[in-house]
Amino acid sequence: MTGKGRELADMMERRQVDILCVQETRWKGSKARSIGAGFKLFYYGVDSKRNGVGVVLKEEFVRNFLEVKRVSDRVMSLKLEIEGVMLNVVSGYAPQVGCELEEKERFWSEFDEVMESIPTGERVVIGADFNGHVGEGNRSDEEVMGKFGVKERNLEGQMVVDFAKRMDMAVVNTYFQKREEHRVTYKSGVMDQLSEEVRQESPWTMMFADDIVICSESREQVEVNLER
Repeated sequence: MTGKGRELADMMERRQVDILCVQETRWKGSKARSIGAGFKLFYYGVDSKRNGVGVVLKEEFVRNFLEVKRVSDRVMSLKLEIEGVMLNVVSGYAPQVGCELEEKERFWSEFDEVMESIPTGERVVIGADFNGHVGEGNRSDEEVMGKFGVKERNLEGQMVVDFAKRMDMAVVNTYFQKREEHRVTYKSGVMDQLSEEVRQESPWTMMFADDIVICSESREQVEVNLER
């Protein structure tokens, strides 16, 4: 992320994003630093050439900051109190397809520990790059996903589905039928539309992960949102 901090801040200001999770920052250390335009980055990394995660806050939300948990260079979380609501923001960066299975399992173990440490009743926002495809169709996984995923499910995508089941979440993006170019968030020109979609009545619960969004509310609330 070296040299990209101000560019990121300008993008957040332009798109009216107040809180953003970032991955593969490649900044070594465990600090918080201003990146310009009224934004501060909390980050953690152990190698300047790989991995690294962070959470960017608009300055007005920094005063709501309570604590940070830097678990590894792939998982970290921030706790905020906003208008009486306890909000946990979790940033994650899953190992890529070519990484060893042991490394992938370690990531998910760390992620589970963070999620399980959050008290019941507190809100959760997960912004992560899971490096996986949950696939088209829901393969008898109707309780956690819809039919409109991307490509064939791979091992990494199965890990995402398993995580959703463990945490009673739903892969929300898969419930919406979209044009192919709008199914993944990393393609140029898609973020503005996705930013608009996130601005719902309850935006605290969305999780972006390439082609995946997970909602940490109950499944009943997901169904209510889908009917709107």
